[in-house]
Amino acid sequence: MSRSAGPGASCRCHAAPWPVPARDAQTLPWAEARERISQARWYWLGTIHPSGRPHVRPVLAVWVGGALYTTSSPQARKGRNLDRDGRCTVTVTADDMHLVLEGDASKVTDPAALEIVAEAYRAKYDWPVTVINGAFDATYGAPTAGLPPYQPYQVRPATVFGFVNDPALGPSSTRWQF
Repeated sequence: MSRSAGPGASCRCHAAPWPVPARDAQTLPWAEARERISQARWYWLGTIHPSGRPHVRPVLAVWVGGALYTTSSPQARKGRNLDRDGRCTVTVTADDMHLVLEGDASKVTDPAALEIVAEAYRAKYDWPVTVINGAFDATYGAPTAGLPPYQPYQVRPATVFGFVNDPALGPSSTRWQF
């Protein structure tokens, strides 16, 4: 798994579907968005509650091999929501861009992938996580996370929207489809 790879070889990029100045006719390179997704510290995960209403919570996440990874306690509503329906949204705010990832989440069960994701969490957040019985264990977690185990989920982007708030960066908005 490469930390810098995109979510697949086929990325269709689109400039904003509404009229924009001529300088915005191009799309923002995916690498610009991917870098901000990877380097962000805080993310917001939106899942679908059984009643159909949205359920949004702050999460920590890491970008590895073309996907975003986050965790949840099996008892937490967000984890139960993802187990029932993997469709989700993750948002990221950078100084010069806001990003919205729409995709599908699935449990990470492959032992090699779990180790790679655990190492990414250790490197990014200095979280002393270890892999035990197909999940993460740690001496501490977020105050609202409950006790371990923490189940890792892979969020594979289907569509990513980028909204630039610094005109020097490029187009005001871009949509990447994978």
